[in-house]
Amino acid sequence: MLYSRGAKRNVQTPNPMTTRTIVIYPDPRLRAKAQPVTAYGPALQSLVKDLLETMKAANGLGLASTQIGDLHRVFVMDVSEDGSCPIAFVNPVVVSRKGQQKRQEGCLSIPGVYADVLRAAEIRVQAFDPSGQPFERTAVALEAVCIQHEIDHLDGRLFIDHLSPLKRERVLEPLRTGAPQSLFGAS
Repeated sequence: MLYSRGAKRNVQTPNPMTTRTIVIYPDPRLRAKAQPVTAYGPALQSLVKDLLETMKAANGLGLASTQIGDLHRVFVMDVSEDGSCPIAFVNPVVVSRKGQQKRQEGCLSIPGVYADVLRAAEIRVQAFDPSGQPFERTAVALEAVCIQHEIDHLDGRLFIDHLSPLKRERVLEPLRTGAPQSLFGAS
């Protein structure tokens, strides 16, 4: 997950779904590399619904399957202001990157930890929707950051891996002390 919507978001979910438990750092499952989806059927549809429900319940902007302990290459996101534009990416691949941007990131799997991360400013991603239909999407700004953040999860990487060892130690200190921490200007 990238960032949090906080208390501003109030999204009603019409269909009953299951909220799953989010895996918390340093659980080794967060370092596992997800495997490509090969079957587009009810199990995948259920996974996507669970991801969306879990993301919304946690006020997140994105959630990768590895964050709920599922090792398939699937993530969901919704970077709209009101949480009304969810999208699922199955077997996503970034095919091009342009420019750079630095934005503050956080993660539902690393609660209370935030840091500035340098990522591509514009990306082009190819993926499949949950029914198996291919699509391409160009993303900029927050959407580009979110996609890159979630694909990192599918590859067993975390946003803190983009920080220097010293900055990573400083930003992870709250996990040992229990106090929220933000580290701006990290690279």
